[in-house]
Amino acid sequence: MKVAVTYDNGSVFQHFGRTEEFMIYTIEDGKITDKEKVDASSTGGHGALAPFLADHGVEALICGGIGGGARAALSSCGIKIYPGVEGSAEEAAEAYAAGKLEYNENAECHHHDHEGDHECHHEGEGHHCCH
Repeated sequence: MKVAVTYDNGSVFQHFGRTEEFMIYTIEDGKITDKEKVDASSTGGHGALAPFLADHGVEALICGGIGGGARAALSSCGIKIYPGVEGSAEEAAEAYAAGKLEYNENAECHHHDHEGDHECHHEGEGHHCCH
């Protein structure tokens, strides 16, 4: 399976919607077997990140803060969310692989009051949804 971690200089980036890089780990039999850093800076952020991750085969996301709109977009793409994680991206992925990841299901990003009301109406503007 593939798990993405919001990534900034080796650490879990704390604002999902502004993530410019993800480290995507391939996990087999409880161990990381491969990793790839992907550039997401040209996606437009926020709602466009969910289909970007889905296009990379990601099934789970480890992140810091995340808003309601992003949660809904990821859910519509079938991506499970593990928010509220801090520290080393590699250590978080290893903990996930071992079934020992500590996360905060209720961790949110409150930088965008509008994000929870996000509607998927940006088709054709580089944004699409995974319905």
